[in-house]
Amino acid sequence: MSETDRPVLPPLARALGFAGLLPQLGVVALLIGGGPDIRFTALSVGYGYAAVIFSFLGGVWWGLAAMGGERTPGWVWIASVVPSLLALATAWPWATGGTWPGPSLIMLGLCLMGSVLVDLRLQGLGLTPGGWIALRAPLSVGLGVLTLVAGLI
Repeated sequence: MSETDRPVLPPLARALGFAGLLPQLGVVALLIGGGPDIRFTALSVGYGYAAVIFSFLGGVWWGLAAMGGERTPGWVWIASVVPSLLALATAWPWATGGTWPGPSLIMLGLCLMGSVLVDLRLQGLGLTPGGWIALRAPLSVGLGVLTLVAGLI
């Protein structure tokens, strides 16, 4: 199916997608100006939000794979479960008393930015709606950068 034959994402998807950057933007704002009393809470919320959204993205990929049916390559199914597993793995340092959350936030930020590569491949396979990359790229890079900033502050 060509890009012009695919359904196009509605404007509401764009508005809600960009609204999804607001929680992480708030986390970064709190880390910069909120003081030491709020720091751990802000880092925890930022970590949790990034992990949830990365896992959600895997679910979206699963849905796209399912819509493609038998023409969907096996790697797409595998890629769709990897975000949840990676998000869970980044919780390991917290669960075991290791260095957290900086390294975990950095890993999630890099993974979010790298997810654009999967989205590009999905688009190339014709599994995405029209306008997919125009929406996914700035959202993944935006959330990834905000998550990296939170991990580095």
